[in-house]
Amino acid sequence: MRHVMKRAGQGVAIALTWAGLMAGLTGCTSEKLDIGSKPRSIEDTIRVVPEDGAKGVGPDGPLEVRLPSGRLERVKVTQVEDAQPTEIHGEISEDGLSWKPDEGTRLDLAAKYSVDVVALDGHGRRSARHTTFTTQVPERRFIGYFKPENRSTVGTGMIVSFDFNREIEDREAVERAIRISSDPPVEIAGHWFGSERLDFRPRDYWKPGTKVTVELRLRDVEGAPGVYGIQQKTVAFTIGRSQVSLVDAAKHTMEVRRDGGVLATLPITAGAPKSTTYNGKMVVMEMFDVTRMNGATVGFKRRNGRGEYDIKDVPHALRLTKSGTFLHGNYWAAPETFGSANVSHGCVGLRDVKGGSGDTPAGWFFDRTLIGDVVEVFNSRDKKVDPSNGLGGWNLDWKTWKAGSALG
Repeated sequence: MRHVMKRAGQGVAIALTWAGLMAGLTGCTSEKLDIGSKPRSIEDTIRVVPEDGAKGVGPDGPLEVRLPSGRLERVKVTQVEDAQPTEIHGEISEDGLSWKPDEGTRLDLAAKYSVDVVALDGHGRRSARHTTFTTQVPERRFIGYFKPENRSTVGTGMIVSFDFNREIEDREAVERAIRISSDPPVEIAGHWFGSERLDFRPRDYWKPGTKVTVELRLRDVEGAPGVYGIQQKTVAFTIGRSQVSLVDAAKHTMEVRRDGGVLATLPITAGAPKSTTYNGKMVVMEMFDVTRMNGATVGFKRRNGRGEYDIKDVPHALRLTKSGTFLHGNYWAAPETFGSANVSHGCVGLRDVKGGSGDTPAGWFFDRTLIGDVVEVFNSRDKKVDPSNGLGGWNLDWKTWKAGSALG
């Protein structure tokens, strides 16, 4: 397993020790694995407090990680979707069965945290778990958790997305308090998906090299009767090179286009006839060097309630939708599958080896991908992906997108 990813065109190596070990909660595979009699694996017994998705956690926690057996290899707790990721320091116990933060540690209010755990079982096999939780937001206040991160370099398809912790009734006031500008200048418009999500994008994909600034002036803005914002900050990010990958589900190929030219054409496998892949434009939201995929979390269950598949070491996984569509490495399908047949549960698969390798199509593509890159699927026997499913706003034309703004 590789813990460092080299991004083409950046000239530097970006450490993925943690992102690469996060265990995903959703995903798909290209075959049904028989796990009916399989004993509970170590990633099923990693206990994280607070629970995944917990809200309203106090500044004093509780915050801990425990194992019934085996050994914790590492634990990382990070404040995410804020101006700058901040790590919470802690220590693994001498017996390797627990982790707690340093004495006196307090969590920030109105913050989102990720917990990434790597553990070894008695045979030295590595397993991972990834969870998130949010802390208390002061009474009668609201906050927007946002992406991308400050000072990041992202692909030309990146959409600035805010998820609010409360329903926003005065959408006009909130949208007006978020100012997004770019150099070179380009028109940028907002679009509301319901009352708790606001996305921003330009008419077309960003131009490479563009500098984008996001000014949050939400402090004391009344988002709902008696409910006021608390954020007052400025963040910025840079648009990297252009990369759009075109997946032809009928021909079983993916054409990788870099700055207008064809970089490579890779053989793929897409969704099988009963579990087809969405058509449309999708944006890479997260990158995992290795992750767990469990069919039960996306509706692929056996009669006993277990997932039709449960693979804890899917390599080179790129999340494309919130509902669980990934483009990922696949080591369990026969090599001749790629380029000739669609056999997955809805994801796009590239040939890989167990543990992942930079010499495979999946590893090659992973090493040349940025958060914010676009993957467009066509010729699949499925509907177009919903614009609110992940960062799918590019599937709306400019007129429709602007109609979703509260500013008219």
